[in-house]
Amino acid sequence: MGRGTWSWIVPDGLWEIAKPLIPPSKVRPQGGGTQDTPDETLFAAIIYVLVSGCAWRALPPCFGVSKSTAHRRFLIWSRAGVWGGGCTRPCCTGSTMPASSTSPASSSTPPTSGLKRGGEHTGPSPVDRGKPGSKMHVLSDANGLPLLVGVSAANTHDSEGLKPMMEGHQTRHDPHRDRYFKPQRLHADKAYDRADLRRWLRGKRIGVRIARKGIESSQRLGRRRWVIERTMSWLSGYHRLSPRYERNPRNYLAFLGLAAALCCYKRLIRLTT
Repeated sequence: MGRGTWSWIVPDGLWEIAKPLIPPSKVRPQGGGTQDTPDETLFAAIIYVLVSGCAWRALPPCFGVSKSTAHRRFLIWSRAGVWGGGCTRPCCTGSTMPASSTSPASSSTPPTSGLKRGGEHTGPSPVDRGKPGSKMHVLSDANGLPLLVGVSAANTHDSEGLKPMMEGHQTRHDPHRDRYFKPQRLHADKAYDRADLRRWLRGKRIGVRIARKGIESSQRLGRRRWVIERTMSWLSGYHRLSPRYERNPRNYLAFLGLAAALCCYKRLIRLTT
């Protein structure tokens, strides 16, 4: 796929990378039944929902799949870890495609609302009149490529997501170098200026580049902050993520992981062409 039927929604060559990750469909032991929809068609439909933000029932007829089929396959692939695994302490985090890091930057977006009846990992938004919402957390490398993404309640302080994000990044193994990923330095803004976090990072032999409250001017943060802010802008451009429509945080995290993978792949294409 790429230059074929779904090239208008799926970047060139992305399906060839994703295809080995797709779990095979279950075969009916008694045989018979209708023929399964091709996986590449469902993959394109999922990306369309992520990019456009439309409801599953609003999928265009050109995909030729029902809303229940597309949503069910999305859930199956999410549970199989196609978009990345997750944990919940204290924010729900998930991994993206492998990438190396020399100087990660950590940040979180303003809370996004959208859930009228609440859900897991939601809380009163401090910037939207207390409506239930969520907050995205992103750990990127020095070039702004998202290494790890997470979601927490809107009323969770940014600094509470730093340890789970860093621990999730350090537990990933690099098969080419036969070692675990270990960042050298961490850049973050004043929201992460806590003495216990500085001690924790130094204990892991990670350089601390966190802006200090009352000492460093906010105007100087732009020299480093623009990298992670650009990454946040990339992710926020996928309409399924903001506002949040998914009541289940694992589904929202799956979309967030897929969006991060798309950002990495688009950057790879730009560097190799």
